[in-house]
Amino acid sequence: MRTAIRSLCLTGLLALPLAACNQTASAPGSASTSVTPSGFRMPEGSGCKGEIDRYRAVMSNDLAMGHVNQSVYNRVDREIGQAEATCAAGRDAEAVRMVNATKSRHGYL
Repeated sequence: MRTAIRSLCLTGLLALPLAACNQTASAPGSASTSVTPSGFRMPEGSGCKGEIDRYRAVMSNDLAMGHVNQSVYNRVDREIGQAEATCAAGRDAEAVRMVNATKSRHGYL
């Protein structure tokens, strides 16, 4: 058994499933698929306001591109609205934690 595993490792057969992760997909009939529109620019800024602005931009883009549905977008928007209120109240670190928690819940971390 050890010999079989060792020979598979040496031939690279165990690496094949991992190599597939590096492949890029394209839509039928196109050379590549764009994830963001050509004019998309990530908002700048620092602190909780910058984090909120950037996450809102990503979510808006994902909604427009069909990567998330409206109900998920609405849920995220409500959560980010709460973080925005916390940010406006001067609780920067708490607001950033709220944004990160939302990102984590929805697979953006």
